[in-house]
Amino acid sequence: MNRPTVLILASDPAFSREITASWPQDPDSHSDRPEFIVLDQTFSRDLKGSHYDLAIADASSAAKNSSSGKDDNQNAEEKRDKKDGRKKDKRQPLSQYSKQDLKPALAAGKPAILIHSDPALDFYTLHGAVLELRREPGIWPAMVGLIGREILRRRQAESRARAAEKTLAVAEAEATLGRYMVEMRTNVNNALTTVLGNAELLVLEPGLPATVVAQADTIRNMALRLHEVFQRFASLENELTVAAREQGKKAARAGVGS
Repeated sequence: MNRPTVLILASDPAFSREITASWPQDPDSHSDRPEFIVLDQTFSRDLKGSHYDLAIADASSAAKNSSSGKDDNQNAEEKRDKKDGRKKDKRQPLSQYSKQDLKPALAAGKPAILIHSDPALDFYTLHGAVLELRREPGIWPAMVGLIGREILRRRQAESRARAAEKTLAVAEAEATLGRYMVEMRTNVNNALTTVLGNAELLVLEPGLPATVVAQADTIRNMALRLHEVFQRFASLENELTVAAREQGKKAARAGVGS
């Protein structure tokens, strides 16, 4: 299976360095470590969800940038709220940064981890496939690594399960067809015996044109070939029956031994 891809959206290079350096890894294997792609937040809107498996975004620096770039409508709305004594609810479903810069991940149903620095919010908040996690000094990179690794493992397990389901569906369809052919073997053999017998009679019939004799001989040869094919089906059925019986014996002995 291909290595998973983690997309890191951050304007601060230190953000991506801390995540990649703290990502947990099995010392005896490199299979758990994903491929990291670091992208500046200003280019995140051009992303396509199919290019990565998990997005990790730095909402702290994005919040600073967005606060300095508010438009007139946003400023007017905040002034009206302040004048009327209304407080803006900080616990909105998703921050503006999540809605805008993680739009490709949300549209594709891809999981994402959003790191914020707002002490008024909970340590973590889950919104569908997006986890908003507060930046706790000293521990947040390790937390992101542990959570991200488990997210990727779950996605890989789900992918394997879907592939196994497809393989099982194909195997079941082939098994159904095989059972049907085995069940119809006797009827087909009876029909082939009739065709073969009449073809041989035609070949031996005196006075027939050479073309008719040649056609009858072709029919006889094809009937013999089909008969051999169905005889092979019978042999395979016996082989599978014996193999299943031996497997059952081995399983029984293993059960007794344990």
